[in-house]
Amino acid sequence: MASREEMSLSFGAAAGAYESGRPDYPREAVEWMLAPVRQHDRALRAADVGAGTGKLTRTMVEAGAEVVAIDPDSVMLAALREHVHGVPTFVGTAERMPLPDASVDAVLLGQAWHWVDPVAASAEAGRVLRAGGVLGLVWNIRDDADPWVARLTAAMHGSHAEEMLQREGPRVADPFPVLEARTWTWTRSLTRSALLDMAASRSYVITASESDRTRILGAVNALFDERRVTEATGDEVLDLPYVTHAYRGIRP
Repeated sequence: MASREEMSLSFGAAAGAYESGRPDYPREAVEWMLAPVRQHDRALRAADVGAGTGKLTRTMVEAGAEVVAIDPDSVMLAALREHVHGVPTFVGTAERMPLPDASVDAVLLGQAWHWVDPVAASAEAGRVLRAGGVLGLVWNIRDDADPWVARLTAAMHGSHAEEMLQREGPRVADPFPVLEARTWTWTRSLTRSALLDMAASRSYVITASESDRTRILGAVNALFDERRVTEATGDEVLDLPYVTHAYRGIRP
């Protein structure tokens, strides 16, 4: 099995599958994370850290924020620029952001905080945030309360994020004393290719051997056949239930 660091830096090898297979973030969750720093007299400035291909970035832009996107992988940032135009991009990490002190109102991480050092990343977020700024953390997690979804997760293997959220949840450190939490439930419609891309974009699958990857994707393909329905257009799809977990902490 690949190391945690190798997994965390693997996504550029599957940037196309990530963009196709991963879900966007509910607008309501993003609005909730940004609500404490909404200003009427100026634009809200925010950083999307671990931005990947821009799944969270585009929703932040739609919510009216001026966004800078940061990711350790230049390949993922190149994909982001193709899909979200006009957003400045920078190579960096949650522990070392290429931003001035007290320069943004919000630092958001989608599907990323479980990869970081929470102490160093909390301190760095505190550095770049203005007083009263918000640290927002969000994950889209498939709803394993559905037995079919639990079988899908077992076929793909659980992720670090799923394990963390099942246990104690995300940990933060100074200067963030506490996190507020909210969840949203929703359903996403996927084609066969999108479901396979979702599986193929997971770090465990990206870093697996070719034989293991083939076996995992074969199992996911078979699971699609169990749940698929044919729409009036002739397209085969399935509905995949999600739970979005969002957290926010305020910098004193």
